[in-house]
Amino acid sequence: MSSAELTPSEAAHWAARAGLPLPDDRHAAVAATADHIHSVVAVLRELNLSDTPPAGAFRAEKEKHDAAV
Repeated sequence: MSSAELTPSEAAHWAARAGLPLPDDRHAAVAATADHIHSVVAVLRELNLSDTPPAGAFRAEKEKHDAAV
């Protein structure tokens, strides 16, 4: 999808192609929602995550509590 906003008719087309036909009164709302999601994802794509370790490096272990003071 380009940076141009999705039109209601395009939203209806893509929804129908995905097997999700939309009622006529939902086309504009779906297009607006898709545009919002696209703008959020565009911001996330700009983040520099080069110093972030891969998810496989994370270990979710239960913390051991020691009552000693």
